[in-house]
Amino acid sequence: MNFVQKILARASGRASVEPGEVVVAEVDRILLHDLSGYLTARVFEEEVGRPMRYPDRVVMVFDHHFSPPTEERARVLQENRRFARRHGIRLFDCGSGNIHHVAVGHGLVLPGAVVVGSDSHTPVHGTLGAFATGLGNYSHAALGMPFGKAWFRVPETVRIELRGETGPCVTARDVAQWLTGEIGEGGAIYAALELAGPYVEGLEVMDRWLLPLIAVDVGAKSAHVEPDAKTAAFVRAVTDAPFEAVRGDGDGVAAVRRWDVSGLPPMVTCPPTVGNVRPVEEAAGAPVQWAELGGHGGGRIEDIRLAASVLRGRRVHPDVRFNVVPSSRTAFAQAAREGLVEALHEAGATWFPPSAGSNQAINMGALAADETMISTHARNFPGRNGSPEARMYLASALTVAASAVAGRVADPRELLA
Repeated sequence: MNFVQKILARASGRASVEPGEVVVAEVDRILLHDLSGYLTARVFEEEVGRPMRYPDRVVMVFDHHFSPPTEERARVLQENRRFARRHGIRLFDCGSGNIHHVAVGHGLVLPGAVVVGSDSHTPVHGTLGAFATGLGNYSHAALGMPFGKAWFRVPETVRIELRGETGPCVTARDVAQWLTGEIGEGGAIYAALELAGPYVEGLEVMDRWLLPLIAVDVGAKSAHVEPDAKTAAFVRAVTDAPFEAVRGDGDGVAAVRRWDVSGLPPMVTCPPTVGNVRPVEEAAGAPVQWAELGGHGGGRIEDIRLAASVLRGRRVHPDVRFNVVPSSRTAFAQAAREGLVEALHEAGATWFPPSAGSNQAINMGALAADETMISTHARNFPGRNGSPEARMYLASALTVAASAVAGRVADPRELLA
């Protein structure tokens, strides 16, 4: 059996499972953020009305409403806090960080686990060798919370093999965006993507993170990197909880797609969707008024270091507001220890609390109709951050920082070559 089949077979108490079969599996972790948690809580208490079977498996992170701007938004958080207290679930309040980075940083996701969440980017936890996918709020309320289970149709596995060495200023984020364009939006409907090959194996765990992050944008059910020694060392650094890593037997793969990443330039995802990926030179010159490190794929300590490498000795362009949003308190603390907080502040960047940043502009980052942002976020759909006429480019931390300096979409190789 392959990786996904092994995990779902074990979680459903079966000797084996096949693609297309429906299984009811034990869930090891349910991840909710403040928006979804509020909806799930109401359904669970008002319509389901059963005890929560495994409250220790449920985690809620306040990462969208990290600083509620209205009384209505504040009330949502208050209701979530009361719900968490009533049922004994673990709550990470405002300023803790992005939901996925908080979960991983606190050792709440383990190799071999079944992880579900209300956020569509939940498949990112496949980075650690978990089977992870997003589910609807009603699924959490009706099956996850009262029974500790979820049902799945076993997906077919498509192996994505990447090889080659990238050139200057080309990061794993550039490769991930390029791969989104190559697979295409909806190009892997309900597949389980297995990310493999020498390029993936050579990445550190938090750079691998950027590859499963694209799963939902190409239509996949899940994405994963089979766990190895790097995975085990990463997990052991944050928790001493026992785990059993799972690796496939090398069979059960429906298709294999191979790409060579050698020679790729820095990439930019252009408006209006995540599939509109172009080499940076094709987007270069477009004026920007906002730049941001943040979101599920940004704000890591790795991103902050990259941005600082561009900003040292330079200033943010006077027409640009550059937001820096750490992915977690740990990332912010590390940035402070390394002098990166001061360096970016002195260069003209503005720091925000660890959170999801301007994702959906709940607390920050709303754009007027004639404004443009370039960011490390995962989505660029019209209206996601304010006006549907605003424009959003997605790029690596290097390209975002270079653009913040230039006041336009810029090739980081122009500054760092």
